Amino acid sequence: MRFLTIVLDSGGVGALPDYDQYGDAGGANTIGNVARRSGGLALPSFERYGLGHVTPISGVSPIEIPRARVGRLRERSRGKDTITGHWEMAGIITVVPFPTYPEGFPQEIVDEFTRIAGKAPLGNEPASGTEIIERLGPEHLRTGRPILYTSADSVFQVAAHEEVVPLATLYDWCERARAMLVEPNNVNRVIARPFTGEPGAFVRTPNRRDYAIEPPPSVLDRLAARGIGVHAVGKICDIYCGHGIASSVRVSDNRDAMEKTYDLLERVDHGFIFTNLNDFDSKYGHRRNVRGYADALESLDAMLPRLEQLMRPSDHVIFTADHGCDPTAPGSDHTREYVPFVHLGPHPGAVVGEMEGLDTVGKTVLDAFGVN
Repeated sequence: MRFLTIVLDSGGVGALPDYDQYGDAGGANTIGNVARRSGGLALPSFERYGLGHVTPISGVSPIEIPRARVGRLRERSRGKDTITGHWEMAGIITVVPFPTYPEGFPQEIVDEFTRIAGKAPLGNEPASGTEIIERLGPEHLRTGRPILYTSADSVFQVAAHEEVVPLATLYDWCERARAMLVEPNNVNRVIARPFTGEPGAFVRTPNRRDYAIEPPPSVLDRLAARGIGVHAVGKICDIYCGHGIASSVRVSDNRDAMEKTYDLLERVDHGFIFTNLNDFDSKYGHRRNVRGYADALESLDAMLPRLEQLMRPSDHVIFTADHGCDPTAPGSDHTREYVPFVHLGPHPGAVVGEMEGLDTVGKTVLDAFGVN
């Protein structure tokens, strides 16, 4: 038996009741609003699965007998970021939110990072990654000073041009920054953000690396302890610092992630495959690109018949998300939302409604493998 969980990174399906505690304007619904603003989505596979029951989606009907068990999950943790959402899926509830820096990092942190990099960073402010690279990239090219920025999430992001700062150097800076960011400045991720190109045409590359805070024991560790292989696709391995993971592959985009997932399904006879589709968040959600988000959803849906061909009668698949990032919302930050729960497997389809906790995902995985 194989169990596959595919995370549509940022694919939220409606604002949680406490959205106002997270700086959201209200009315967020990433998939629903993308469908509405783009004139409707063509998602025939997801429609068959029953996604239309999760939230109103223009173009996706709530069919009478869904193929999957479908509902939506209410996050219990305090946060609306990648680490918090993924950790909760694996049974780790974040009660105390990770620190954020709406005014930039304190001077002692900047000074320590200056010692690491050998030059004072540019920026040190909350910003959209593409915007700050465009704005400060020319000065970075002239001076070699790294670009430091954050967001509404608990992240310490370092951007550098690959021809100015070699990747190995950028990764070393970020690894050392991860080591120095301890309580009370224990951000949940340090992110290396390499880019290339010329002023006016800078492009972030697929060579991003995430350096997450070490997680407590999780569902992944419990599976590994029972000899069940955990195979990570995309940034999953970074999110859990490799804990419990038997194999990991990096990807260039959503299509590459799905192709590598299919390759695992052709080679793995028993185990858990955990896939993250990051383009939804990084390329379309944060950049407030509604049309791009819609096209990415339709492209994923078009790849799902191949997934169904590779599934065996005993296999399971869950489609879910870690948070929202509504491209119709103001700003460029994540949005605090419910996430979908679409569970295909050897069971009848059903509309299960709202369920408490993203850890429903991890519990479902453990149950399928018979792990108490």
